[in-house]
Amino acid sequence: MERQQALSLVKEHVKNKNLVKHMLAAEYVLGHLAENFNEDKEKWSLAGLLHDIDYDQTADDPKKHSILGAQILESHNINPEIVYAVKVHNEAHGFERITKLDKALHSSDPLTGLIVASALIHPDKKLNSIDTQFVLNRFNEKHFAKGANREQIAKCEEIGLTLEEFIDIGLKAMQKNHKELGL
Repeated sequence: MERQQALSLVKEHVKNKNLVKHMLAAEYVLGHLAENFNEDKEKWSLAGLLHDIDYDQTADDPKKHSILGAQILESHNINPEIVYAVKVHNEAHGFERITKLDKALHSSDPLTGLIVASALIHPDKKLNSIDTQFVLNRFNEKHFAKGANREQIAKCEEIGLTLEEFIDIGLKAMQKNHKELGL
């Protein structure tokens, strides 16, 4: 599936504009991670873009989240590696994350929220006004952006990155696409 088709599919299933921005942020972060690891950027980016495709339908039942998403993606003949990464990104199911893509999506999902929250506390609320150290400092504040699961973000070590390297890649990806993210 081409990116434009994937974006149309997202807009068909996801009505919350902030959630769409989160999915775009995940797309950008995973694309930069793919470049960093010399992986398939298109595949990794699509996994990020599509990972929460079912969230509007499953928000009240987190146990269904990612299972329904995988089913939606399967019905559109999406690459099975993307389908599996989407399926296993939700910790609620306890599915094994096998590939580097699976692990990268799992860690990147909450990272985007931490980065956005970090930008929003800056006076001008812009991604380009913060740096890696600023986000790293926010990571260490337990009461800041409580929804950004620190343990999940720290699992970036499973893909061979330190926390600082991971935040740096994620932040740069989002800064490069700040206009699309509205920050």
